Amino acid sequence: MPRKILHVDLDAFFCAVEELRNPSLKGKAFAVGGLPNERGVVSSCSYAARALGVHSAMPMSRALKLCPGLIVIQGRHGDYGAASKEVMARFDDLTGLVEPLSIDEAFLDVSDLPDPPEEIARRLQERIWNELHLPCSIGIATNKLVAKVATDVGKAAHRGGKDYPRAITVVPPGEEGTFLAPLPVQALWGIGPKTTAHLESLGIHTIGDLARMSDAELTRLFGRTGPELGCRARGEDSRPVELVREAKSISQETTFARDVNDSDELHRTLRGLSEQVGFRLRHEEVTGVTVRLKLRWEGFITITRQVRLAQPTDQDGVIYDTVCRLLDSVWDGERKVRLIGVGVSGLQTTARQLSLWETPTEKEHRLLEAVDELRERYGKDVVRRGRKG
Repeated sequence: MPRKILHVDLDAFFCAVEELRNPSLKGKAFAVGGLPNERGVVSSCSYAARALGVHSAMPMSRALKLCPGLIVIQGRHGDYGAASKEVMARFDDLTGLVEPLSIDEAFLDVSDLPDPPEEIARRLQERIWNELHLPCSIGIATNKLVAKVATDVGKAAHRGGKDYPRAITVVPPGEEGTFLAPLPVQALWGIGPKTTAHLESLGIHTIGDLARMSDAELTRLFGRTGPELGCRARGEDSRPVELVREAKSISQETTFARDVNDSDELHRTLRGLSEQVGFRLRHEEVTGVTVRLKLRWEGFITITRQVRLAQPTDQDGVIYDTVCRLLDSVWDGERKVRLIGVGVSGLQTTARQLSLWETPTEKEHRLLEAVDELRERYGKDVVRRGRKG
């Protein structure tokens, strides 16, 4: 029996959550992201803004030129995380085979459910809307690759509209290749701009063009990965829905409005980034063993430095002390910094053992968990670290 795979993607997720908090935003052109005077970019934007040419990853300053009346909102990631958990809980109610891809996207394998997949998708979409007031689009196919493309096609059909697409797009079993054939090659999941340009230079413009090529031709053009590319173009994908998808790292970075060589400002920024990374580690219930510093100098030269810790951590102070040492090892005190970032990798599930005596490390962790709870409930600025002296 063919599999029944759903790809669920929440429509303009950050914006939808913001509208729940402030219903007056509904129907207006607004964007969630960084401030334009701080070199911010658009993380998400409403469909009213998209109709005017605004899109995610666009510099906020450019978005404001396209749409002078654009409302800019700085993100509330605690709210987005909480909403995501509610959505994922609905997925888990439907099936035990759920593969989260991001905070607002997941694959579901509903092959064991007796109802037609379109009916299952419709009920799930309505439940998420009725219970959480969050819109989503769903692609349905016999495999993950085609289901993902189906979602994209459903959303694209709505392009130019000012309301959420809430699309459901079905690719029947056996129709995978026919569905993909007329689409441009860049619509195929995993093909980026460079590969697209290379394919088009060879006269390969559609996925169908690619699918018609023999394995020998594909191998000659693309080496060992060529036949795999042909399989994808024909809509063949046997990958299972994976229950656990571990993040390789957790990181935060910021780009300064003006290049900085002030030591106090750099260290303040590192402190804030370390707290954000620590919060996310504890939220995901993981620890990491490698701490990384990222720097971009004026002139866009980027370097990274990292160090492996003696034991895994999820504590802000350990992360901050480590990246400060890394900064001291590479910064001469004068060179201007354009971007600075903090990351932790080598992640593993947190496993804490109770002890008779509470160590300073355990006390620190309890304190951080209390601060995390306050920040999730009242916002990230409710608790600030005091200055000495």
